[in-house]
Formats: sequence, C-alpha cells, structure tokens
Amino acid sequence: MKKIVLAYSGGLDTSVILKWLIEEYGVEVVAYTADVGQGDEVEAARAKAIQTGAVEAIAEDVTEEFVADYVFPALRANAVYEWYYLLGTSLARPVITKGLIQVAEKTGADAIAHGATGKGNDQVRFELSAYALKPDIKVVAPWREWTLRGRADCVAYAQEHRIPIPVTAEKPYSTDANLLHVSYEGGVLENPWKAPPPGMFHMTADPEDAPDQPEWVTITYEEGNPVAVEGERLSPVALLKRLNWLGGRHGIGRVDIVENRFVGMKSRGVYETPGGTILHHAHKAVESITLDREVAHLRDELVPRYAEMVYNGFWFAPEREALQAFMDDVQRRVSGEARLKLYKGQVYVEGRRSDSFGLYDQATVTFEEDDVYEQADASGFIRLQALRLRTLAEERLGEGE
Repeated sequence: MKKIVLAYSGGLDTSVILKWLIEEYGVEVVAYTADVGQGDEVEAARAKAIQTGAVEAIAEDVTEEFVADYVFPALRANAVYEWYYLLGTSLARPVITKGLIQVAEKTGADAIAHGATGKGNDQVRFELSAYALKPDIKVVAPWREWTLRGRADCVAYAQEHRIPIPVTAEKPYSTDANLLHVSYEGGVLENPWKAPPPGMFHMTADPEDAPDQPEWVTITYEEGNPVAVEGERLSPVALLKRLNWLGGRHGIGRVDIVENRFVGMKSRGVYETPGGTILHHAHKAVESITLDREVAHLRDELVPRYAEMVYNGFWFAPEREALQAFMDDVQRRVSGEARLKLYKGQVYVEGRRSDSFGLYDQATVTFEEDDVYEQADASGFIRLQALRLRTLAEERLGEGE
C-alpha cells in the first residue's frame, strides 16, 4: 500500500491511528472527515489531521444526504433496535463509508482505514459497506493489528508523539455525534449500574430542568416523510435541526440501554435523539389513521428485522434494499398531520388527521346512534371466531380436564 484514506474524527483513536499508519506502513495518509452534523468538530479535525501528518485532509458536508437518504428511510420504516435505539450511529456509518470510497478513488489510494475496535459494531458496518461498494478495496483496522491494548495505551502513545487528545479526567467516556443523535460509551459508563455523570449530555436539557410549561408542535407528513413544522415547509436538515432544538429544550430523547452487539457481547450505550424521537412518535400517529390494519401489522412484524439489518451493517445489502422498497410502498398512504405535546422528557400524541388518506370514520365508530354499523352483525362474527375454541373446550371437558 502506498496511500490510505482514513475515516478521521479527530478523536483519540483516529488521531493515534493517523500517526501509527504513517510509522507502521510508511504510507501517505489522507484524512477524510464526513460532516454528518457533528458541528464545529469538522474544521478542527481537518486542521488537526494536517498537524498530525496527513498529506491531505478532506472535510465533506454530507448532512443533506445523511438525513434524506439514510435517516428518513429508517424513520419511514419505524426502525428501532431492541425497542429503544433509533440507530443514530448505525445510519451514519454507510454514508461515511461511501465518502471514504469516493475519496479513495479520487486520490488513487490503495486502501481505507477506520478507528473501530475489534470489539465493536462499527468495524462490521464500515467494512461491509466498503466491500458492497468496492469489492476489491483493502481495509486496514489498526485495533485488530497493533500492540496497543486499550485507551490508556492510546493516551500514552498520543502523549509520546505530542498528539492533542480530547479524553480527559473530566470526561472519561467516548462520544460520537451526528445530526440525529449523540452516543456515549466506555469509561465510567462500562458499569451498567452506574448513572451517567452529571453534565454529560450535549443535545438535551435534563428533564427535571426543562420548562415547567408544555409546548405543542404540529408536524406534516407526505408519503411517510416529514415536510413541515407548524405549517412551515423545511428541508430535511432544517426540519431535523428545528426539532432537535425543540426536543432538546424539553429533555426529549434520552435512552440508556444495554444492547446486544452483532459481535456477540452486551454493551451499555447511552443516547440522546431529540428530533428523531419526536419524528418517530409523530410518524406512528399519522400511520394510525392512514394504514390498513393488516398492512400495518405485516409491516410491524418486519420492523425488528429491518432494524437489525441496519444495526448489523447491512445497509447496502440486497435484503435491506428489498425491505426498504416494501416499507416505502406502504408509506404512499401516510400523509397527514400529528400534533404532539412536549413536556419534561416525554412526547404525548394529542391529535392526528389526514384529509387525503384517513381511514378513521367517526360515523362508524361513534357510541351514538348511527345508520352505518349494524351491531347485531357482531353476534355472528363472534360465534364464528369462537367455533374452534368451543370445539376444543368440548373435547377437553369430555376428557375430564
């Protein structure tokens, strides 16, 4: 190898890896930082990469692509891993890998490299995505090669080579941020009994400190995609930013879970996903009045499979793409509005409506007098549903059970 493109965040691991690749392989390293909404870190990372020895440092804004082509498709599928995790990190990895491959092709690099450890999910996500996009690409994963055994060794290596590092005694954990969420893991969080340290969260206020008055928000959907907040049409990025601010103000979207990693171990992860949490509840509210019962139930059976595919790194796999096509076909009817109340870390659905595709018929469901539904018809329906139960009961009673 003569040149490697490194997925570079400017954090402890990738800062050490950049220097290590130069010394270990004697190669040129191009640092690639994909801006998926992590904020001011991007420009700081680019400058730090050059300072650490990169021959070139590329920072690319992919936020619109990330939200429109990765976050929104997952939200259309109601994707939640193990009932809690809205897949913020999982969704960012394929778009970052796509950028890595494109930069490798433009710069004539032989390989790409990443800072994922041999214990985590990200190594799988980066590499499965890379091979799906460019089958002959070489991948270097230093955590599976070098003699550094943990974060303490990385800190010592950084100090030896005078590399500025972000991990301090005041923040003894690692973070990963994008426009959808911030994740926290490692360090003091490795003890699943210990609460997250005070002041750790970036995007959300502590629910106890959130405003004492609730706030309402109305979100408009068209074919499963959120398109407007309070009647104002917004781009995907602008819409998510608006809801991140609103949800963060009210302490919405904090999750603390022990999840099952693809590589086989359990891991404690703490996440905050304010805007995504609001959108998840709003989307389900609009679906509740626009989707046929059996279509909705069939889709719901497939949601865990879809979420698992994304979590495990199979974004570019044919099964995820096929399932996405089904999810998106279902969403053709999901147009309408949801009104939600935000208060002290909670999201409450208080209204939903759809002028075009609403299946809710008040004339049918009313408890008042109507001329639509013949209540006597329910007797035959129940008798038919009970036929097999009565037959089984008669058999059991005959046997003396």
